[in-house]
Amino acid sequence: MTFNWLDAVIFAVIAISALISLTRGFIKEALSLVTWLVAGVVAWMFGGDLSGYLTPYIDTPSLRVISACALLFVATLVAGGIVNFLLSQLVRATGLTGTDRFLGMFFGAARGILLVVVAVGILSLSPAVHDAWWRDSVLVPHFLLVADWSKNLVLELGQGVGSQ
Repeated sequence: MTFNWLDAVIFAVIAISALISLTRGFIKEALSLVTWLVAGVVAWMFGGDLSGYLTPYIDTPSLRVISACALLFVATLVAGGIVNFLLSQLVRATGLTGTDRFLGMFFGAARGILLVVVAVGILSLSPAVHDAWWRDSVLVPHFLLVADWSKNLVLELGQGVGSQ
């Protein structure tokens, strides 16, 4: 089998993600990911509480909750951005920039692989699986194995959490 255009796209996604992370570095990439996750959790957990304080300003309850969640999300992103900036300055001052960027490249490649696994997993549920470009891909079967494994892992973890 030879590589087709889908294999080239898969390779490009992983390579571009790795190159972006090579320029940004591990600290920035990892903290950005953590900041986005924390922002989502903060908005989810405290958006309802904050919406009560917005009652004098916003009449519609659903708009109040959306606004509260958005405010918390953005505020957390800003705070995370400040922490990210300070830590990246610390890395620069210590002279670990080369190591940080090298590790960032691996982080970016892992992120690219994760993106491809998710995309392949979603596309595997569509009629695309019957198309020649999908069937003739060299890389898709490998990513399908990981997508199936991760789906089963998530289902097992979900059952474990639900039974407690």
